[in-house]
Amino acid sequence: MIFVFIIFFLLLVAGMPIAFAVGIAPAIRFTLMHNWDLFILIPQMLTKGANSFALLAIPFFILTGELMNATGITSKLVALANVLVGRIPGGLGHVNVIASIFFAGISGSAVSDVGALGPIEIQIMEQGGYRRDYAAALTAASAIIGPIIPPSIIMVIYGYMVGQVSVAGLFAAGFIPGLIIGLSLMTINYIRSVRFNLHIQSKKYTWQEIWQTFKDSFLALLTPVIILGGILSGVFTPTEAAVIAAAYALFLGLVIMRTLKIWELPMIIRQTVIITSTIYFIISASYIFQWVLAYEGIPQQIAHSFLSITQNPYVLLLCINILMLIAGMFLEAAVNIILLAPILAPIAYQLGIDPLHFGIIMVVNLSIGLCTPPIGLTLFVSATVSKVPVERIYWQVLPFNVAQLAALILITYVPTLSMTIPRLLGFA
Repeated sequence: MIFVFIIFFLLLVAGMPIAFAVGIAPAIRFTLMHNWDLFILIPQMLTKGANSFALLAIPFFILTGELMNATGITSKLVALANVLVGRIPGGLGHVNVIASIFFAGISGSAVSDVGALGPIEIQIMEQGGYRRDYAAALTAASAIIGPIIPPSIIMVIYGYMVGQVSVAGLFAAGFIPGLIIGLSLMTINYIRSVRFNLHIQSKKYTWQEIWQTFKDSFLALLTPVIILGGILSGVFTPTEAAVIAAAYALFLGLVIMRTLKIWELPMIIRQTVIITSTIYFIISASYIFQWVLAYEGIPQQIAHSFLSITQNPYVLLLCINILMLIAGMFLEAAVNIILLAPILAPIAYQLGIDPLHFGIIMVVNLSIGLCTPPIGLTLFVSATVSKVPVERIYWQVLPFNVAQLAALILITYVPTLSMTIPRLLGFA
């Protein structure tokens, strides 16, 4: 079975798209087994992998984010964040983080966060005296809040892959961990801003200006309220919430704000289809990979290996966190969840770790990997929008990585932080 993983990583190194590598590696294994009947199963597994009502939430959450980008909501969210925290030492850095928290409730994606907010945030910070590579690093680091604070695309994928966890429960569990990550980044930004005497905004806003800024952002802020309020109150499922959110974003852009033009819709839909098809293809191909794992008993072998090391849940969580951090440095979060969640989640459950708590640990851990060198996806997207070499961003992002890891330890070993809201709402 090690052979399958070796082939998989060799294909990635050779530049093959992940979706193809995930499917081709086990297909090569089928060939070496000389069991040609197994090839008949491939079309069935590809179809089964994408045949889920729950997965319909993904394209609609992506569409919501794309529509919100096109309406110009991002600049209004940045303006609101500036009013709230701009006068604190390191204010523009805090604005960056707060804007990401706001946008997390809309897009559910770290890459969307960087793409939508990055150009605005980096430009504002640079004009305020911050180094461009520092601004790009903070943008990449704060973007990972997107998949942690609901709605979250990778939470939907986790709930689907594991099958024993409520997506609504995961959404409820993500609030406080997302805020903790944001607070950890703001702490590092504050320390570095004071140390290097970085920009402190001098303008003092009047109550009238604050109110006007809030009113301009109010309709955008209603999006997560509609999504989460409906889900957590039981009015509709996460999939139905995604559809309603997309319809609301479309109505907001075309009718209320009138900043979205009808001729822009084909390009928005095209971009949504491209992103969605990539995710669906990976999920479908992963079913072949998982079948090979199950056929050769790999999950049981890994579980036995972990449990032979320790049956202490605290030590086990440390080992799993280290494994996921390493995996997160090289593969995108959604891919890691697809490959690792069906293997690691049952091990955690066996030792009495709450399924919702473990789900949040995995989401937070693999989201951190998105901004961790050498292959953190948000680092490369931030480098693209900032036009700063990614090597310079590496050095600037490391202190933020340390803060994120400290937050991860807190989230891992203090379950109350993740579980309080789900318990209050009856999900745990």
